Amino acid sequence: MRRLTTYFATVLAFAALAPSTASAQSTVNFFLGGFIPRSIDSRDPNDVIVAESTTGGCPSFNPCPLASANQNAGIDMSEFNNITAGGEWVFGLGRKFEGGLGLGYYSKTVPTVYAFQTYSDGTDIQQSLRLRIIPFTATVRWLPIGRDAGVIPYVGAGVGVFSWKYTEQGYFILPSDQTTVIDASTNPYEASGSATGPVILGGVRVPIGTWAVGGEIRYQNAKGDLPTTGNNAFIAPKIDLTGFTYLFTIGFKFF
Repeated sequence: MRRLTTYFATVLAFAALAPSTASAQSTVNFFLGGFIPRSIDSRDPNDVIVAESTTGGCPSFNPCPLASANQNAGIDMSEFNNITAGGEWVFGLGRKFEGGLGLGYYSKTVPTVYAFQTYSDGTDIQQSLRLRIIPFTATVRWLPIGRDAGVIPYVGAGVGVFSWKYTEQGYFILPSDQTTVIDASTNPYEASGSATGPVILGGVRVPIGTWAVGGEIRYQNAKGDLPTTGNNAFIAPKIDLTGFTYLFTIGFKFF
């Protein structure tokens, strides 16, 4: 949070020092697209979804791995791909630079089952994993040919505060004996918090009068901390929030 505060102060200082005609140029952007979390084999090794996906062989005092509904073993991270939407205030910092403050929303629930264990009648032991991320970002963009061109490419970087919530709900095998099933359908395992991390972006927009349409790609890297003791304990200490976002943008410029 201290780093984010420092970054905000830097952005505001640039805005104050920029020429008045440039600093007065502002755009309200709305975006819609998709968030793609990092794949299972490149996630943090302490990530809870990795642990749930790869705890193999059902050894003593460890739960069997979970599996997505579309595969026999392991969790398919592509099941977490989902729509994201939000908005951003973009303001001029001279002819070739811009600052931006944005807010977005992403949420996805993925159904899973135990890969190698079932109830005595052979039916699946079902649960669901839900991840929600609300990113608040502060960025600076570089426009190599300026903001007055007919087509405006840009690249940028900044920092994000990612408010997150992770929930595991349904029925779970008690790790201590591998036979008892815990009902967590109405009292799920859940944790929430915020994590700070870098944001890198690139895109292009096309002005149409006071409006502009475009596309953008963003990369974020952050990890949240999960409890590993107590009633809401998880089997791993981290939730990896890293991934790519692909966006369609539409903006309205005002002065």
